[in-house]
Amino acid sequence: MRKKINIQLIGIALLSMLLTMVLLLFVYYGIFQKQVLDELKTVAHMMGSMENLTVYSVKDYQTKLDNIRITLLDTDGSVLYDSDANAAEMDNHALRPEISVAYSNGEAYAIRESDTLSQNTYYYAILLDNGGVLRVAKEANSILSIFASSLPSLLIIIISLTTVCTVVARLFTKSLMKPIDNIAKDLDHMGEVKTYDELKPFIETIQSQHEDIIKNAKLRQEFTANVSHELKTPLTVISGYSELIENGMTGAEDTIRFSKEIHRNSTRLLTLINDILRLSELDSGEQNTPMEDIDLYELSDNCISMLQMNAEKNNVILDLKGPHLTVFANRQMLEEMIYNLCDNGIRYNKPNGKVEVSIRENNENVIFMVSDTGIGISKENINRIFERFYRVDKSRSKQTGGTGLGLAIVKHIAEQMNAQIQIDSELEKGTTITILFPKKVPS
Repeated sequence: MRKKINIQLIGIALLSMLLTMVLLLFVYYGIFQKQVLDELKTVAHMMGSMENLTVYSVKDYQTKLDNIRITLLDTDGSVLYDSDANAAEMDNHALRPEISVAYSNGEAYAIRESDTLSQNTYYYAILLDNGGVLRVAKEANSILSIFASSLPSLLIIIISLTTVCTVVARLFTKSLMKPIDNIAKDLDHMGEVKTYDELKPFIETIQSQHEDIIKNAKLRQEFTANVSHELKTPLTVISGYSELIENGMTGAEDTIRFSKEIHRNSTRLLTLINDILRLSELDSGEQNTPMEDIDLYELSDNCISMLQMNAEKNNVILDLKGPHLTVFANRQMLEEMIYNLCDNGIRYNKPNGKVEVSIRENNENVIFMVSDTGIGISKENINRIFERFYRVDKSRSKQTGGTGLGLAIVKHIAEQMNAQIQIDSELEKGTTITILFPKKVPS
């Protein structure tokens, strides 16, 4: 990048110099032409103001002039005198542009290029009082010859300026890149780097991304540690009990009891692995998520039917109320969300408790609510319940087979369906989780 900026700055400087020189050359050449014509005009008018201008008086005046050609023409355009040629041998000049215009307008000028393009001849003609025409002329360098003669000087100037521009470009690039270099050396303190206003949005974006990377790295580290811990616990139980049974160190009753524990922990292990795999799928965003219009009441009723036996086992009443409202979502994900919320309501409830699922709507959203009369969540824990493996009551969660990933899955699913989650809870009184689904805009 540094090299590219250097090259671009030098290129811009060189292009600017060349364009400036070319434009200046044309400007100065225009001034030069004007000066030559003004000089010829002055000479012509001075001679034209002489009384009784004749061939002899013209010849006499010629001696006072340097490098100026004088031509005196009769009223019909025939040449009476020319300081550089034999007038008798010259053809009629009446049709020459400057002559014909002078006859009609009183004065005129013309510029003609030579065959070699190295010289231009400047003509200025005025109408005399006797009806004849006086023309003066002078040869001068053309723009090409001026450019050719000044080329060595221009090359020296270009080389000198290129050297200066190269040094200045490097210094400017170094100054331009200094804040970026400082940021690259210390990403953790990039907010303290002094910079210019144009770079601040870039720094803020990089800083935000850097903080997100660090945060995600910490989350992955915590997740890996939590996964290792969560997997280790049931595996230790399974390994210990199976070893006792293998070595014949248990009686018939203990064998049955240990087998139940092995089965319970293996089931918990499979559930944990499935939840981890599901979270990985949601994180990757690669799963196919076809969206469709789904009857939220009907799907909720199906989930409640699946959980009815578990609810009866825990002495919890499941209740569903509300109208048949439609949401635009992925059926599998929506079912998974409803199941997890209702399952949590049962798992963390009290004996003879209740889980109420309600559906309603307002102008903007379809509102899905799951309320329970369970153990509730304290204010210091309420903001952390969607974290992976976070449990309000760890001992109870493990006893009921909870993995600590259910609400994390719910959060991911809600984000994928552009739904918002709200939670309201009071310790020992219960919890209400509300999902706000945006209404589908009519096409």
